Amino acid sequence: MEWWLVYLLLGAVVGFLAGLLGIGGGLVIVPVLVFSFTAQDFPPDRILHLALGTTLATIFFTSLASLRMHHAHGAVNWGIVKYLVPGVILGTLAGSTLAGSLSTQVLGIIFVIFIYYAATQMWFNLRPPSTRPLPGTVGMVVAGGVIGALSSLVAIGGGILTVPFLTLCNVKLQYAIGTAAAVGFPIAAAGALGYILNGMAQTQPLPEYSLGYVYLPALGWIAAASMLTAPLGAYTTHRMQTATLKKIFVVLLYLLGTKMLLNLF
Repeated sequence: MEWWLVYLLLGAVVGFLAGLLGIGGGLVIVPVLVFSFTAQDFPPDRILHLALGTTLATIFFTSLASLRMHHAHGAVNWGIVKYLVPGVILGTLAGSTLAGSLSTQVLGIIFVIFIYYAATQMWFNLRPPSTRPLPGTVGMVVAGGVIGALSSLVAIGGGILTVPFLTLCNVKLQYAIGTAAAVGFPIAAAGALGYILNGMAQTQPLPEYSLGYVYLPALGWIAAASMLTAPLGAYTTHRMQTATLKKIFVVLLYLLGTKMLLNLF
């Protein structure tokens, strides 16, 4: 039970960063959970699966708060959400099912590659030019499927993928961010459900208090703390320069990714 303090502090830091920088916490939560689960002697070949499932379950709660905030500011294009969500749900369930069949090493390599990609994107503030309109219904479903599948494999709310896609399709950045927040909710819900069901189907024993691949003690403390500190981060962001903090956060991502990569080998 002494690990509750680690989960509480992790949730507080992630929630504050999410509110301050508008960055989802999955890229930080997963590596820290991997380190803590390893220290607790959880089954080695299921540690990353538990970290990914637990992270998506925490994003379920934090994305709901983010969605409400963006909706209140009129920044969610529900027409786009309507066309993306069917593909997002199918892709997320498929991604979480695929994750259940992959080894920890393969999943780890996928996650590390993505964390380097995300850190590089944030460091250089890379945004694709607006060069085309939104695709038709089939194209939107396919795009949603790709976003959902990749998001569930690396336990993110999808903003890192959804925002560039929407800006590429001539959606204003404000609405791209708000709409991505709305898309993050079904990603987290379907992803968490997929990891729960796939974990429950495993014959290998999982740690006590696990619901499939969701470790409930970590979920409870991280979600509670992050929902409390996210408003504080959002309040702070209007009163200080965040560029330097964002650079520090990116360096932290590179360090976490490198540490995970070294641990894999």
